[in-house]
Amino acid sequence: MDIVICGAGKVGEVLSRDLSRENHGVVIIEKNEKRLNQVTELADVSGVVGSGSLLDIQRQAGVDLCDIFIAVTPDDETNIIAAITARKIGARHVIARVRNPEYSLQMDFLRESLGITMLINPDLEAAREIERMLTFPAALGVETFGHGRVVMVETEVHEDCPYLGKSLKEIGRQNGHILIAMVERGEQLFIPRGDYVPAVGDRMFVTGRPSEIREFCATDRDPERHPKTVLIIAGSRVTRYLLPRLSRNKMRAKVIEKDEDIADQLAAEFPDVEVIAADGTDQAVLREERLPNYDAVVALTGIDEENMLISLYAAQEGVKKTITKVNRTSLLKVIHNAGLQAIVTPNALVADQIIRFIRSMENTDGSNVEAFFRLAPGRAEALQFKVAVDSPVCNEPLHSLPLKKGLLVLCVLRGADIIFPEGGDTILPGDDVIVVTTHPNFQDISDILEKK
Repeated sequence: MDIVICGAGKVGEVLSRDLSRENHGVVIIEKNEKRLNQVTELADVSGVVGSGSLLDIQRQAGVDLCDIFIAVTPDDETNIIAAITARKIGARHVIARVRNPEYSLQMDFLRESLGITMLINPDLEAAREIERMLTFPAALGVETFGHGRVVMVETEVHEDCPYLGKSLKEIGRQNGHILIAMVERGEQLFIPRGDYVPAVGDRMFVTGRPSEIREFCATDRDPERHPKTVLIIAGSRVTRYLLPRLSRNKMRAKVIEKDEDIADQLAAEFPDVEVIAADGTDQAVLREERLPNYDAVVALTGIDEENMLISLYAAQEGVKKTITKVNRTSLLKVIHNAGLQAIVTPNALVADQIIRFIRSMENTDGSNVEAFFRLAPGRAEALQFKVAVDSPVCNEPLHSLPLKKGLLVLCVLRGADIIFPEGGDTILPGDDVIVVTTHPNFQDISDILEKK
């Protein structure tokens, strides 16, 4: 597909790299020529220097002939104007990133009246991700499928794990339909067999119903209970989206914000939340605010290194759950074994959303991609497909299908039923099928089959 991306910031860089890797033709529009050159050197993409909201620049980039136009500059208004312009001159689908909380209240109106196919908000997505992480405190990451009916969590095996020394066959179905979908052990990433024995330090991606996952996590280390008190460092946009969610989950929050004006605005907007005007990166301030007494600490400053240090210090002081916002996806491999717990990356969340949409657009005649997540980080994918009527995977027992190596059919959603399939089960038209795989770029459920 021909794709034009307006904005070569962090999200634009991730998208250009991932989409070019999936063999799309990608053009980047960026005002800063130096930044544009950096991105075009990292990925196999071409670039146009200029403002993506200008008609002449869009025509120069081929927007009038493109399949998808994506506006991800730092400015909401520029993105909206660029998206409207792109739609008017012929782009088939347009996507705009908006971050202002005021726009989030009128997303449907903007889509319907302005013809924008998709509006995405990285800060809102980050707040949702943090909420899920707090709902499953023992998890390092949480992904949901089937509107939350099935959950996949990433959890690390500790020394006090009751499953140490036991194979999957021995563990059996102690916690219901729990399935260990994938294991990351050092540099190894594999789908475990029945003889797999968990080892300290393994990162397991576990799938099941939410209640069963909570039971599994509770036996893994500490009693699984929701945090009651949460300390948030920085009154960012993510914080504004997160606070109402914490309140709905009966979690009491305190915010430390360095900028007095922002702290005052936040206190006025959320009168039930205690807001402290102080430097949340200062250990003396954290000690004064009794950091170890909190169930969870969420570091949301605009500087990745500050967030990492805050979370490491909080863990050292005995805080059981830390969540760290990291904007630069290039840091994820570096910090993977740095001792950090849960990490949320808004740019990666947005990129996953867009890639899911693009894969569905590519495959309008086949099985749509309903959900898409990258795991471990980026070395595996979990996808949910809506199975088309004429799909070649239908009406055959799974053990008869020529499935590729390096993948696992995790779950089948059939109406109100949740099926964790065995070899004799079949996939039917209309099913939602959840698959985890180490193969990149699955666009249809038929991609799970070996090609003849």
